[in-house]
Amino acid sequence: MVRKMRKRALVSGAAAAAIVLGVTGCGTATTNSATSTNASSSNSASAASASTGAASVNPAGVIDYALPPQVDLNWFLPIFNAANDSLYNAQLVDQLYIPMLVLNNDYSINWQDSIAKNITYNKEGTVYHIFLNPKWKWSNGQPVTSKDVLFTWNVIKAASASNAPKPWPFVGVGTGDIPDGIKSVVANGPYEVTITLKQPANQQWFIYNGIIQLTPLPASYMDVKSNITDEIKYLGANATNLMFDKVVDGPFKPAVAKDKQEWVIVPNPSYAGHKPQVSKVVFQYMGSNESEFAALRSGQVNVGYLDQSQLGSESALTSMGYTVTPEYAFGIFWIEMNMYKGSPNASIFDQLPVRQALQMAIDRQTMVKDIYKGFAVPLYGPIPPQPSTKFYDPAVNGLYSFNLAKAKQTLESAGFHLKNGVMTNAQGKKLEFTMMYVTGNESTQQEAELVQQDLGQIGVKVQLKGEPFPQFISITSDPSNHSWDLALGSGWVYNGPGFYPSGEGLFNTGAPSGTGFSDPKEDQLINATHQPYPTTAQTMKVFDEYETYTAKVLPFLWTVNPATLVVVAPHVQGVLQHLNAADGLPEMQYWYVTK
Repeated sequence: MVRKMRKRALVSGAAAAAIVLGVTGCGTATTNSATSTNASSSNSASAASASTGAASVNPAGVIDYALPPQVDLNWFLPIFNAANDSLYNAQLVDQLYIPMLVLNNDYSINWQDSIAKNITYNKEGTVYHIFLNPKWKWSNGQPVTSKDVLFTWNVIKAASASNAPKPWPFVGVGTGDIPDGIKSVVANGPYEVTITLKQPANQQWFIYNGIIQLTPLPASYMDVKSNITDEIKYLGANATNLMFDKVVDGPFKPAVAKDKQEWVIVPNPSYAGHKPQVSKVVFQYMGSNESEFAALRSGQVNVGYLDQSQLGSESALTSMGYTVTPEYAFGIFWIEMNMYKGSPNASIFDQLPVRQALQMAIDRQTMVKDIYKGFAVPLYGPIPPQPSTKFYDPAVNGLYSFNLAKAKQTLESAGFHLKNGVMTNAQGKKLEFTMMYVTGNESTQQEAELVQQDLGQIGVKVQLKGEPFPQFISITSDPSNHSWDLALGSGWVYNGPGFYPSGEGLFNTGAPSGTGFSDPKEDQLINATHQPYPTTAQTMKVFDEYETYTAKVLPFLWTVNPATLVVVAPHVQGVLQHLNAADGLPEMQYWYVTK
């Protein structure tokens, strides 16, 4: 299944490589390690590409990349707002703008493909020197310099303000303590920037959650307004137009944008890294899983996916030479609860026993077995058990396991009793909810129907309401929208605005990607993970305390982490090696087509 993901959030450089399961046509599986795309592996990939012989690479080849059903690309700047902060927007944006830091599948830094070539810091964790690689150039011929980084920083500061004009604020507010924890950002020359913090920070946390957000914007092209408020209005107004991106530094540049049809990027001849070996990459809109499957069979799509509901039909593709490979993102998936101030049921969801009962009524094992055909893992907290990382604490395994009788008893202990088949409290408040789910994907709909059925058995009445993914995240990110109570079908990949998985921006009070949850102890434990500690053991002890508490307090209801079943045509190479499955952000310049 291609699960709909909001984007980007939080991860560390010490995470282990993602686990990739290779699936055969009959559905059996073997375990293999994913290839990481670090500097050395990128070089070896280039060498491997060359070793196939120049004649075997088709420079006129086209990558036709299928988006998940009903996903519309709608934001094209590397600084996002919450309503458009989707993984799929980010996948295209990362082909146009080189991130400050590119990460490998194992979350080490790929310095070869990053804007930064090195970062140094003091032992207190208060001063950081970023050294930019002078090889990078904008497509207008100008170098990428500290001026561009400072422009990005000024835009982020202004777009983070609580009174920032629409479509802001910036989604990364608070992540990496951006911007309020920064004392100063100064240029020490064209290729060095120094950041000074107001207080000491865990160095890895600040690099992966703070510095990583400073993707340079082309100041010579974009910095055109006399004041920063007008500037962020200008950028926000143009962020939804792919063709606004006339000056880029990434491996590709825009060519065509057709809403709900396709978005086409072509090689950027000024790119100073590994040159793309295709004529173009087409991000293709798909109306449904069925239309995407038909596009794979006809050759209209050569990099796509299977939904788990389609397993059993994959021989139609494997017989043509396609490969089908499950890939697990380092992410979490959930049912959101509308706890925004003013939401009709916020006072109900604020009660931990209610959240506990709802969690115990979610049958994660059936989701794994029957809906995702074994290609998913149950989630019990804010860190997935697969792919394997040092951050996952097995102590949370089995927390709030499926138990309808206990769930019902928990509601009764909290003062709810069945009245006309619906749990109702003494004040007459009924547990009747509208659950929104993402349309276009059969597995997601099956999951929503299973949850509806099981909640009904404990006296919680749920009405389902389907929405396409862009509308779904726009609705759930709007604190004033009270049209929903529960929301299923999205999740969070720890891949930006920060990458260290410590929960800020998601679970803390006022989190820009939360839905109104607030707990002072949660805030305290998240903040504790940001502090420097003398040993790794102490760092992980603090992290485990955060993870365990978050798992128990349920800011979201945990579901399952499903694999994406990646389908690649036989004449397309380099995809799995440079898919970056763990963070979901591929380096498409390493994908190519053979003759």
